[in-house]
Amino acid sequence: MPDSLQSAEMFHTVLVANRGEIARRVIRTLRTLGIRSIAVYSDPDADAPHVREADASYRVGPAAAAESYLNGAAILEAARASGAQAIHPGYGFLSENAAFAVACAAAGIVFIGPAPRALEVMGDKIRSKAHVAGSGVPIIPGIDAGGLADEEIADAAAEVGYPLLIKPSAGGGGKGMQVVRGPEDLPEALATARRVASAAFGDDTLLLERLIERPRHIEVQVMADARGHVIHLGERECTLQRRHQKVVEEAPSPVIDERTRARLGIAACAAAASVDYLGAGTVEFLVAADRPHDFFFIEMNTRLQVEHPLTELVTGLDLVEMQLRVAAGQPLGISQNEVRMNGHAIEARVYAESPARGFLPASGPVLAWTPAPDVRTDSAVESGSVVTADYDPMIAKVIAYGRDRGAALATLDRALGQTVLLGVDTNIAFLRALLAEEAVRAGDLDTGLIDRMPPFVDPEPTGLALRAAVAATPRTEETRAAASGTLWRSGSGWRAGGGAQPRRSLFATDAGEILSAEAPADPPVGARTAVDGDGAIWVHADGVTSRLQPLTRRAAMQRQLAMNAGPAAASHPELRAPMPGTVVAVHVTGGARVRAGERIVTIEAMKMEHPIIAPHDGTASVETIVGDQVHRDQVLARVAADPAE
Repeated sequence: MPDSLQSAEMFHTVLVANRGEIARRVIRTLRTLGIRSIAVYSDPDADAPHVREADASYRVGPAAAAESYLNGAAILEAARASGAQAIHPGYGFLSENAAFAVACAAAGIVFIGPAPRALEVMGDKIRSKAHVAGSGVPIIPGIDAGGLADEEIADAAAEVGYPLLIKPSAGGGGKGMQVVRGPEDLPEALATARRVASAAFGDDTLLLERLIERPRHIEVQVMADARGHVIHLGERECTLQRRHQKVVEEAPSPVIDERTRARLGIAACAAAASVDYLGAGTVEFLVAADRPHDFFFIEMNTRLQVEHPLTELVTGLDLVEMQLRVAAGQPLGISQNEVRMNGHAIEARVYAESPARGFLPASGPVLAWTPAPDVRTDSAVESGSVVTADYDPMIAKVIAYGRDRGAALATLDRALGQTVLLGVDTNIAFLRALLAEEAVRAGDLDTGLIDRMPPFVDPEPTGLALRAAVAATPRTEETRAAASGTLWRSGSGWRAGGGAQPRRSLFATDAGEILSAEAPADPPVGARTAVDGDGAIWVHADGVTSRLQPLTRRAAMQRQLAMNAGPAAASHPELRAPMPGTVVAVHVTGGARVRAGERIVTIEAMKMEHPIIAPHDGTASVETIVGDQVHRDQVLARVAADPAE
């Protein structure tokens, strides 16, 4: 702590070393406390909401996170230039980086988080488990496979017992995890886990532990001050996950009773105290669905969590304010006996992705954004923002509160239906389908629930949506159809022998369905529309958002003929981009003969690669090059089938 900052004083200037909704959320509390806020930004974020909402802002690099938000030197330089006394790292990026915490201390700037030792101990899954076990925190039976030969690992695995879960020690986000049901599957699983761990983290050290069947993911919020006081603020249920990424969270957990809550709290506080913890942290546990009274330590996240608003709503406490105060040397100001949990809160993460397309990431300009009333929405975007493929696809969190779980669920579902985001695909419709699942409503959760759901299908646009789309469609020569003649081009709807007829428009949905609707006599009420750069109509009506592409009658006829062709329709010659992204590889040259399933082009979006493959044997023609920025549905290549086919 700088000598100029006395223990009872609050900071006057704090730099927020993050972006998006968490940067805006921290700035909100800084403003409430009268503290000057400093934002940092990369080139694509120069006009982002968090930049405009801060008192001052500094550029820290180009789009790549490694050169901007992970550039500790640039962030420290911005802190020095702005006169910031402290840096709030948010979550992700540098929030759990021990080297950055050391650099902050060397620069005389307070890192709003725990000391480097806590970051180092809790940042390693193997080390953290061994460490907290010494403080009486229950851990899952397992072994550290570092330095062991495969034969030794097999012997140890037999002692732990199958089924087993293999996970990289240095990893996160589920990368490299392998489930092993029996000893015959162990060699291949070890090889796969090592290969993925080495590629993803540069470290192939593995941890093997007993697999908890149908697990629930329960985490406990802790807060500690520099005077040795550690309290917990109850638990959060984070079981609803897809590919090990949280989707919906709630507080309190519907399965944890008061006695188990107290035991969880004691274990979480013991884990934090074992590393002389300071500030906000989360201790994560696995709970077997059929034995909710038994829990096992997974890891400790040494930072604020995405889902921290749940705890704020049920306790009435501002966790960011508490972080700031304890970082400034002030006491917690609240004892464990004074913590109260009232009501129920549920949070849904809104991602820029297309669930009906296998959850492919989405990007593009936000044509319209209106959060729902009467709930808390922490968002990274507003109307006019651009969602890029450079960062995490989470663009908002919708958090509902109710007197009980049923009321909170109903409020969240209603709020999601009222949330308007046009121009970028989101998972909002999927979230509503998830909340409607019988098991979710009953609180009968496990981490595999989402994976067992059937493939998601976008809901049909309603009649109101179609009428609104007709009203919003620009009346161009093309959309009036291809025929010539003054009466046709007039768009009046006049027909020989029939007088004026209602004008009908044709649209294609993202699923390829062709829909038609008449022009409404009066402007539709209760719908929002916007037109994107490809001429598609985005419409929000009756709680559903749809993207409708206007069609000429000729185009509609061609599509219908292709659909009537049956299975042959699956072999359409055009290969289109499933999402906006960057072409990172072109695998064939024009005129090359290709086989069905052969990779033609690869595009990258949201740090994930997506291959575009040949639908049938034939001759390829490529219409893009490496480095191209392509938009959704853009034709990237064609594969002309042989005449015989």
